[in-house]
Amino acid sequence: MTADMTEHDGAIPVTAGGRNLTQALLDTLGRAIVTGYYETRSFPTEADIATKHDVSRSVTREAVKMLTAKGLVSARPRQGTMVQPSSTWNLFDTDVLRWTLERKFSVDLLRHFNQLRIAIEPEGAALAAQFGDESDLLAIHRGLDRMAAAEAGSGDPLDADIAFHVAILRASKNPFYAQFQSVVSTALQTSIRFTNRIKGRSANVADHGAVAAAIAARDPDAARIAMRRIIGDVLTLIGDE
Repeated sequence: MTADMTEHDGAIPVTAGGRNLTQALLDTLGRAIVTGYYETRSFPTEADIATKHDVSRSVTREAVKMLTAKGLVSARPRQGTMVQPSSTWNLFDTDVLRWTLERKFSVDLLRHFNQLRIAIEPEGAALAAQFGDESDLLAIHRGLDRMAAAEAGSGDPLDADIAFHVAILRASKNPFYAQFQSVVSTALQTSIRFTNRIKGRSANVADHGAVAAAIAARDPDAARIAMRRIIGDVLTLIGDE
């Protein structure tokens, strides 16, 4: 797999502030790694990176540290910085997940993601039915209303669908489920587009309404079943491809 050499060889855009420069460099290098640019060439030294992209050594050093934390590279004595195999990449890191989804469309990757969702989101919905407060229920119904409006042509169906699922994860009142919202938001952008293209329409509002109704009724079992049905339908669609 070969990345666009022009895109990755060019200097990154100069933006105000060291933190923005670091993020820009991180995005350039991370995308280059994940899309396979360094499969056939060595990862450059920090000095070479700084020169090529016209940034300071401190910005370069920080970006490389962030790549290391994400599992994309490792520094070894007398060997320099080396790109790591994809098995070490942190797919729960939203940057890595985004770059991976940009790398090449993969039905297998979407299947794996939705298999993870079906292990987590139904339980998140059940917890939301038990522990969600009134503000949480309002956010869930606001997401559902946005989905209905988007289906009628007012608003973005993708953003509305994501808002609905994120509201439920937050309503679980479990910090681990709540932190999963970043992964869900990032990966659903690709997953929903794919499944909507297969179906020729956006998500089934009635099915999502069943989840919202079960949570509002404080019925964990019904909420779990309704959410499992939604994600199960997605897995069926993906499996048919």
